[in-house]
Amino acid sequence: MEYEAVIGLEVHAQLLTRAKIFCGCPTAFGALPNTQTCPVCLGMPGSLPVLNKKAVEFALKMALATGCTINPESIFARKNYFYPDLPKGYQISQYEAPLAEHGHLPIRVDGELKRIGITRIHLEEDAGKLVHHETRPVSLVDFNRTGVPLIEIVSEPDLSTPEEAVAYLKGLRNILVYLEVCDGNMEEGSLRCDANVSLRPAGATALGTKVELKNMNSFRFVKAALEFEIRRQRALLDAGRGIIQETRLWDTAQGQTVSMRGKEEAHDYRYFPDPDLVPVKVDGDWLASLRKELPELPAAREERFVAQYGLPPYDAEVLTSDKALADYFEATVKEFPHPKQVSNWIMVELMRVLKQEEGGLGACKVSPGALGKLLALVEAGTISGKIAKAVFEDMVATGKEPEVIIKEKGLVQITDTEALEAAAQEILAAHPQEVADYRAGKTKVLGFFVGQLMRQTKGQANPQLANEVFKQLLAS
Repeated sequence: MEYEAVIGLEVHAQLLTRAKIFCGCPTAFGALPNTQTCPVCLGMPGSLPVLNKKAVEFALKMALATGCTINPESIFARKNYFYPDLPKGYQISQYEAPLAEHGHLPIRVDGELKRIGITRIHLEEDAGKLVHHETRPVSLVDFNRTGVPLIEIVSEPDLSTPEEAVAYLKGLRNILVYLEVCDGNMEEGSLRCDANVSLRPAGATALGTKVELKNMNSFRFVKAALEFEIRRQRALLDAGRGIIQETRLWDTAQGQTVSMRGKEEAHDYRYFPDPDLVPVKVDGDWLASLRKELPELPAAREERFVAQYGLPPYDAEVLTSDKALADYFEATVKEFPHPKQVSNWIMVELMRVLKQEEGGLGACKVSPGALGKLLALVEAGTISGKIAKAVFEDMVATGKEPEVIIKEKGLVQITDTEALEAAAQEILAAHPQEVADYRAGKTKVLGFFVGQLMRQTKGQANPQLANEVFKQLLAS
């Protein structure tokens, strides 16, 4: 039987507030364990939560950016469960009355546009972090993360393939980063994703038994976990066995999902309104002021890059898929106003370097201004494109300006016609057979001659001038 996958994602994004959602403790990542806590986030008796308004504003911006309906009143609830990283014995979240509902996000996979529904966006507090000992059966608890503000973004089960799921997750991350409400760092846990996946007979409308997947901290792992789980469920169904509703972990070492626990239902958490927190009321004036603060979002910026800079849609999509990369492109174009050439360099040379270097674009030693100067030197004929690539490598390693590297290494392009003619004559004299072939109509041999000249001059000869010099000599 043919089956089709039905996938929904629950994405948790840590908000970039300086303080936690219900207390004044800092949210900075990497502090010593249990140094960023207080009676409120530790759930001490008699302590009372106070809502961080900035967290609500960040959540509202994400809701506006994804076309959600903002509820005029939302209510915080207690989600009751017992786990060592939850000091209160419950998590403050939202259930029946979330902040926002009924949004959407368009994604593009293999050239096809698809609209993915967003069921809800709600606020909640993060739990602590369990640290498992490497050699002993001991787990330690770090409560620094407890109370860090989260938004949970729940999709409709509109995703059909792992590729669509990754495209949706990347789209959400991109918007969050553009809004500057989350840094999107999956490795540090500031963006986390759980997936619900089930299979049903192709063409059926009823949903199959769903399995929840956890512990996926990269786009690559999300794709791999979903691919494995779809194969696993298909094999069980083909064998006539049922699917167990459960939560499974993605085991990166084994490359497979493993059972963690039975999957809870909403009633298992015994939700009820938190008596210590008043309802959140959002009026039209507040929303209007936040809407004015929204930046240019990825989709709009992509369209502008095509219209303003004349870039192909593919270039615009790649460049705007990362806010820092799009900013870098525009800053370079200000220095060197040839958008397509800048785009080519960023998408080939710069992105190749970024894949090899840790720290991403923020750690890159080549500023947009320096790259613009390098491209201007190529445009002016001071250096060739080949030499420019070598200079760029030095710029990446040292952070030096291109003019400094060119001067230090004597890399200025040779444009002296007489010098090139003398070298070209020597090459022609040394290759009489190739000269005869050229004059017999095999004009591709010209590339061989130019290559010999470039090798002899260590790449410093002007290629266009070298072509002209050889053509003139071979015509005489």
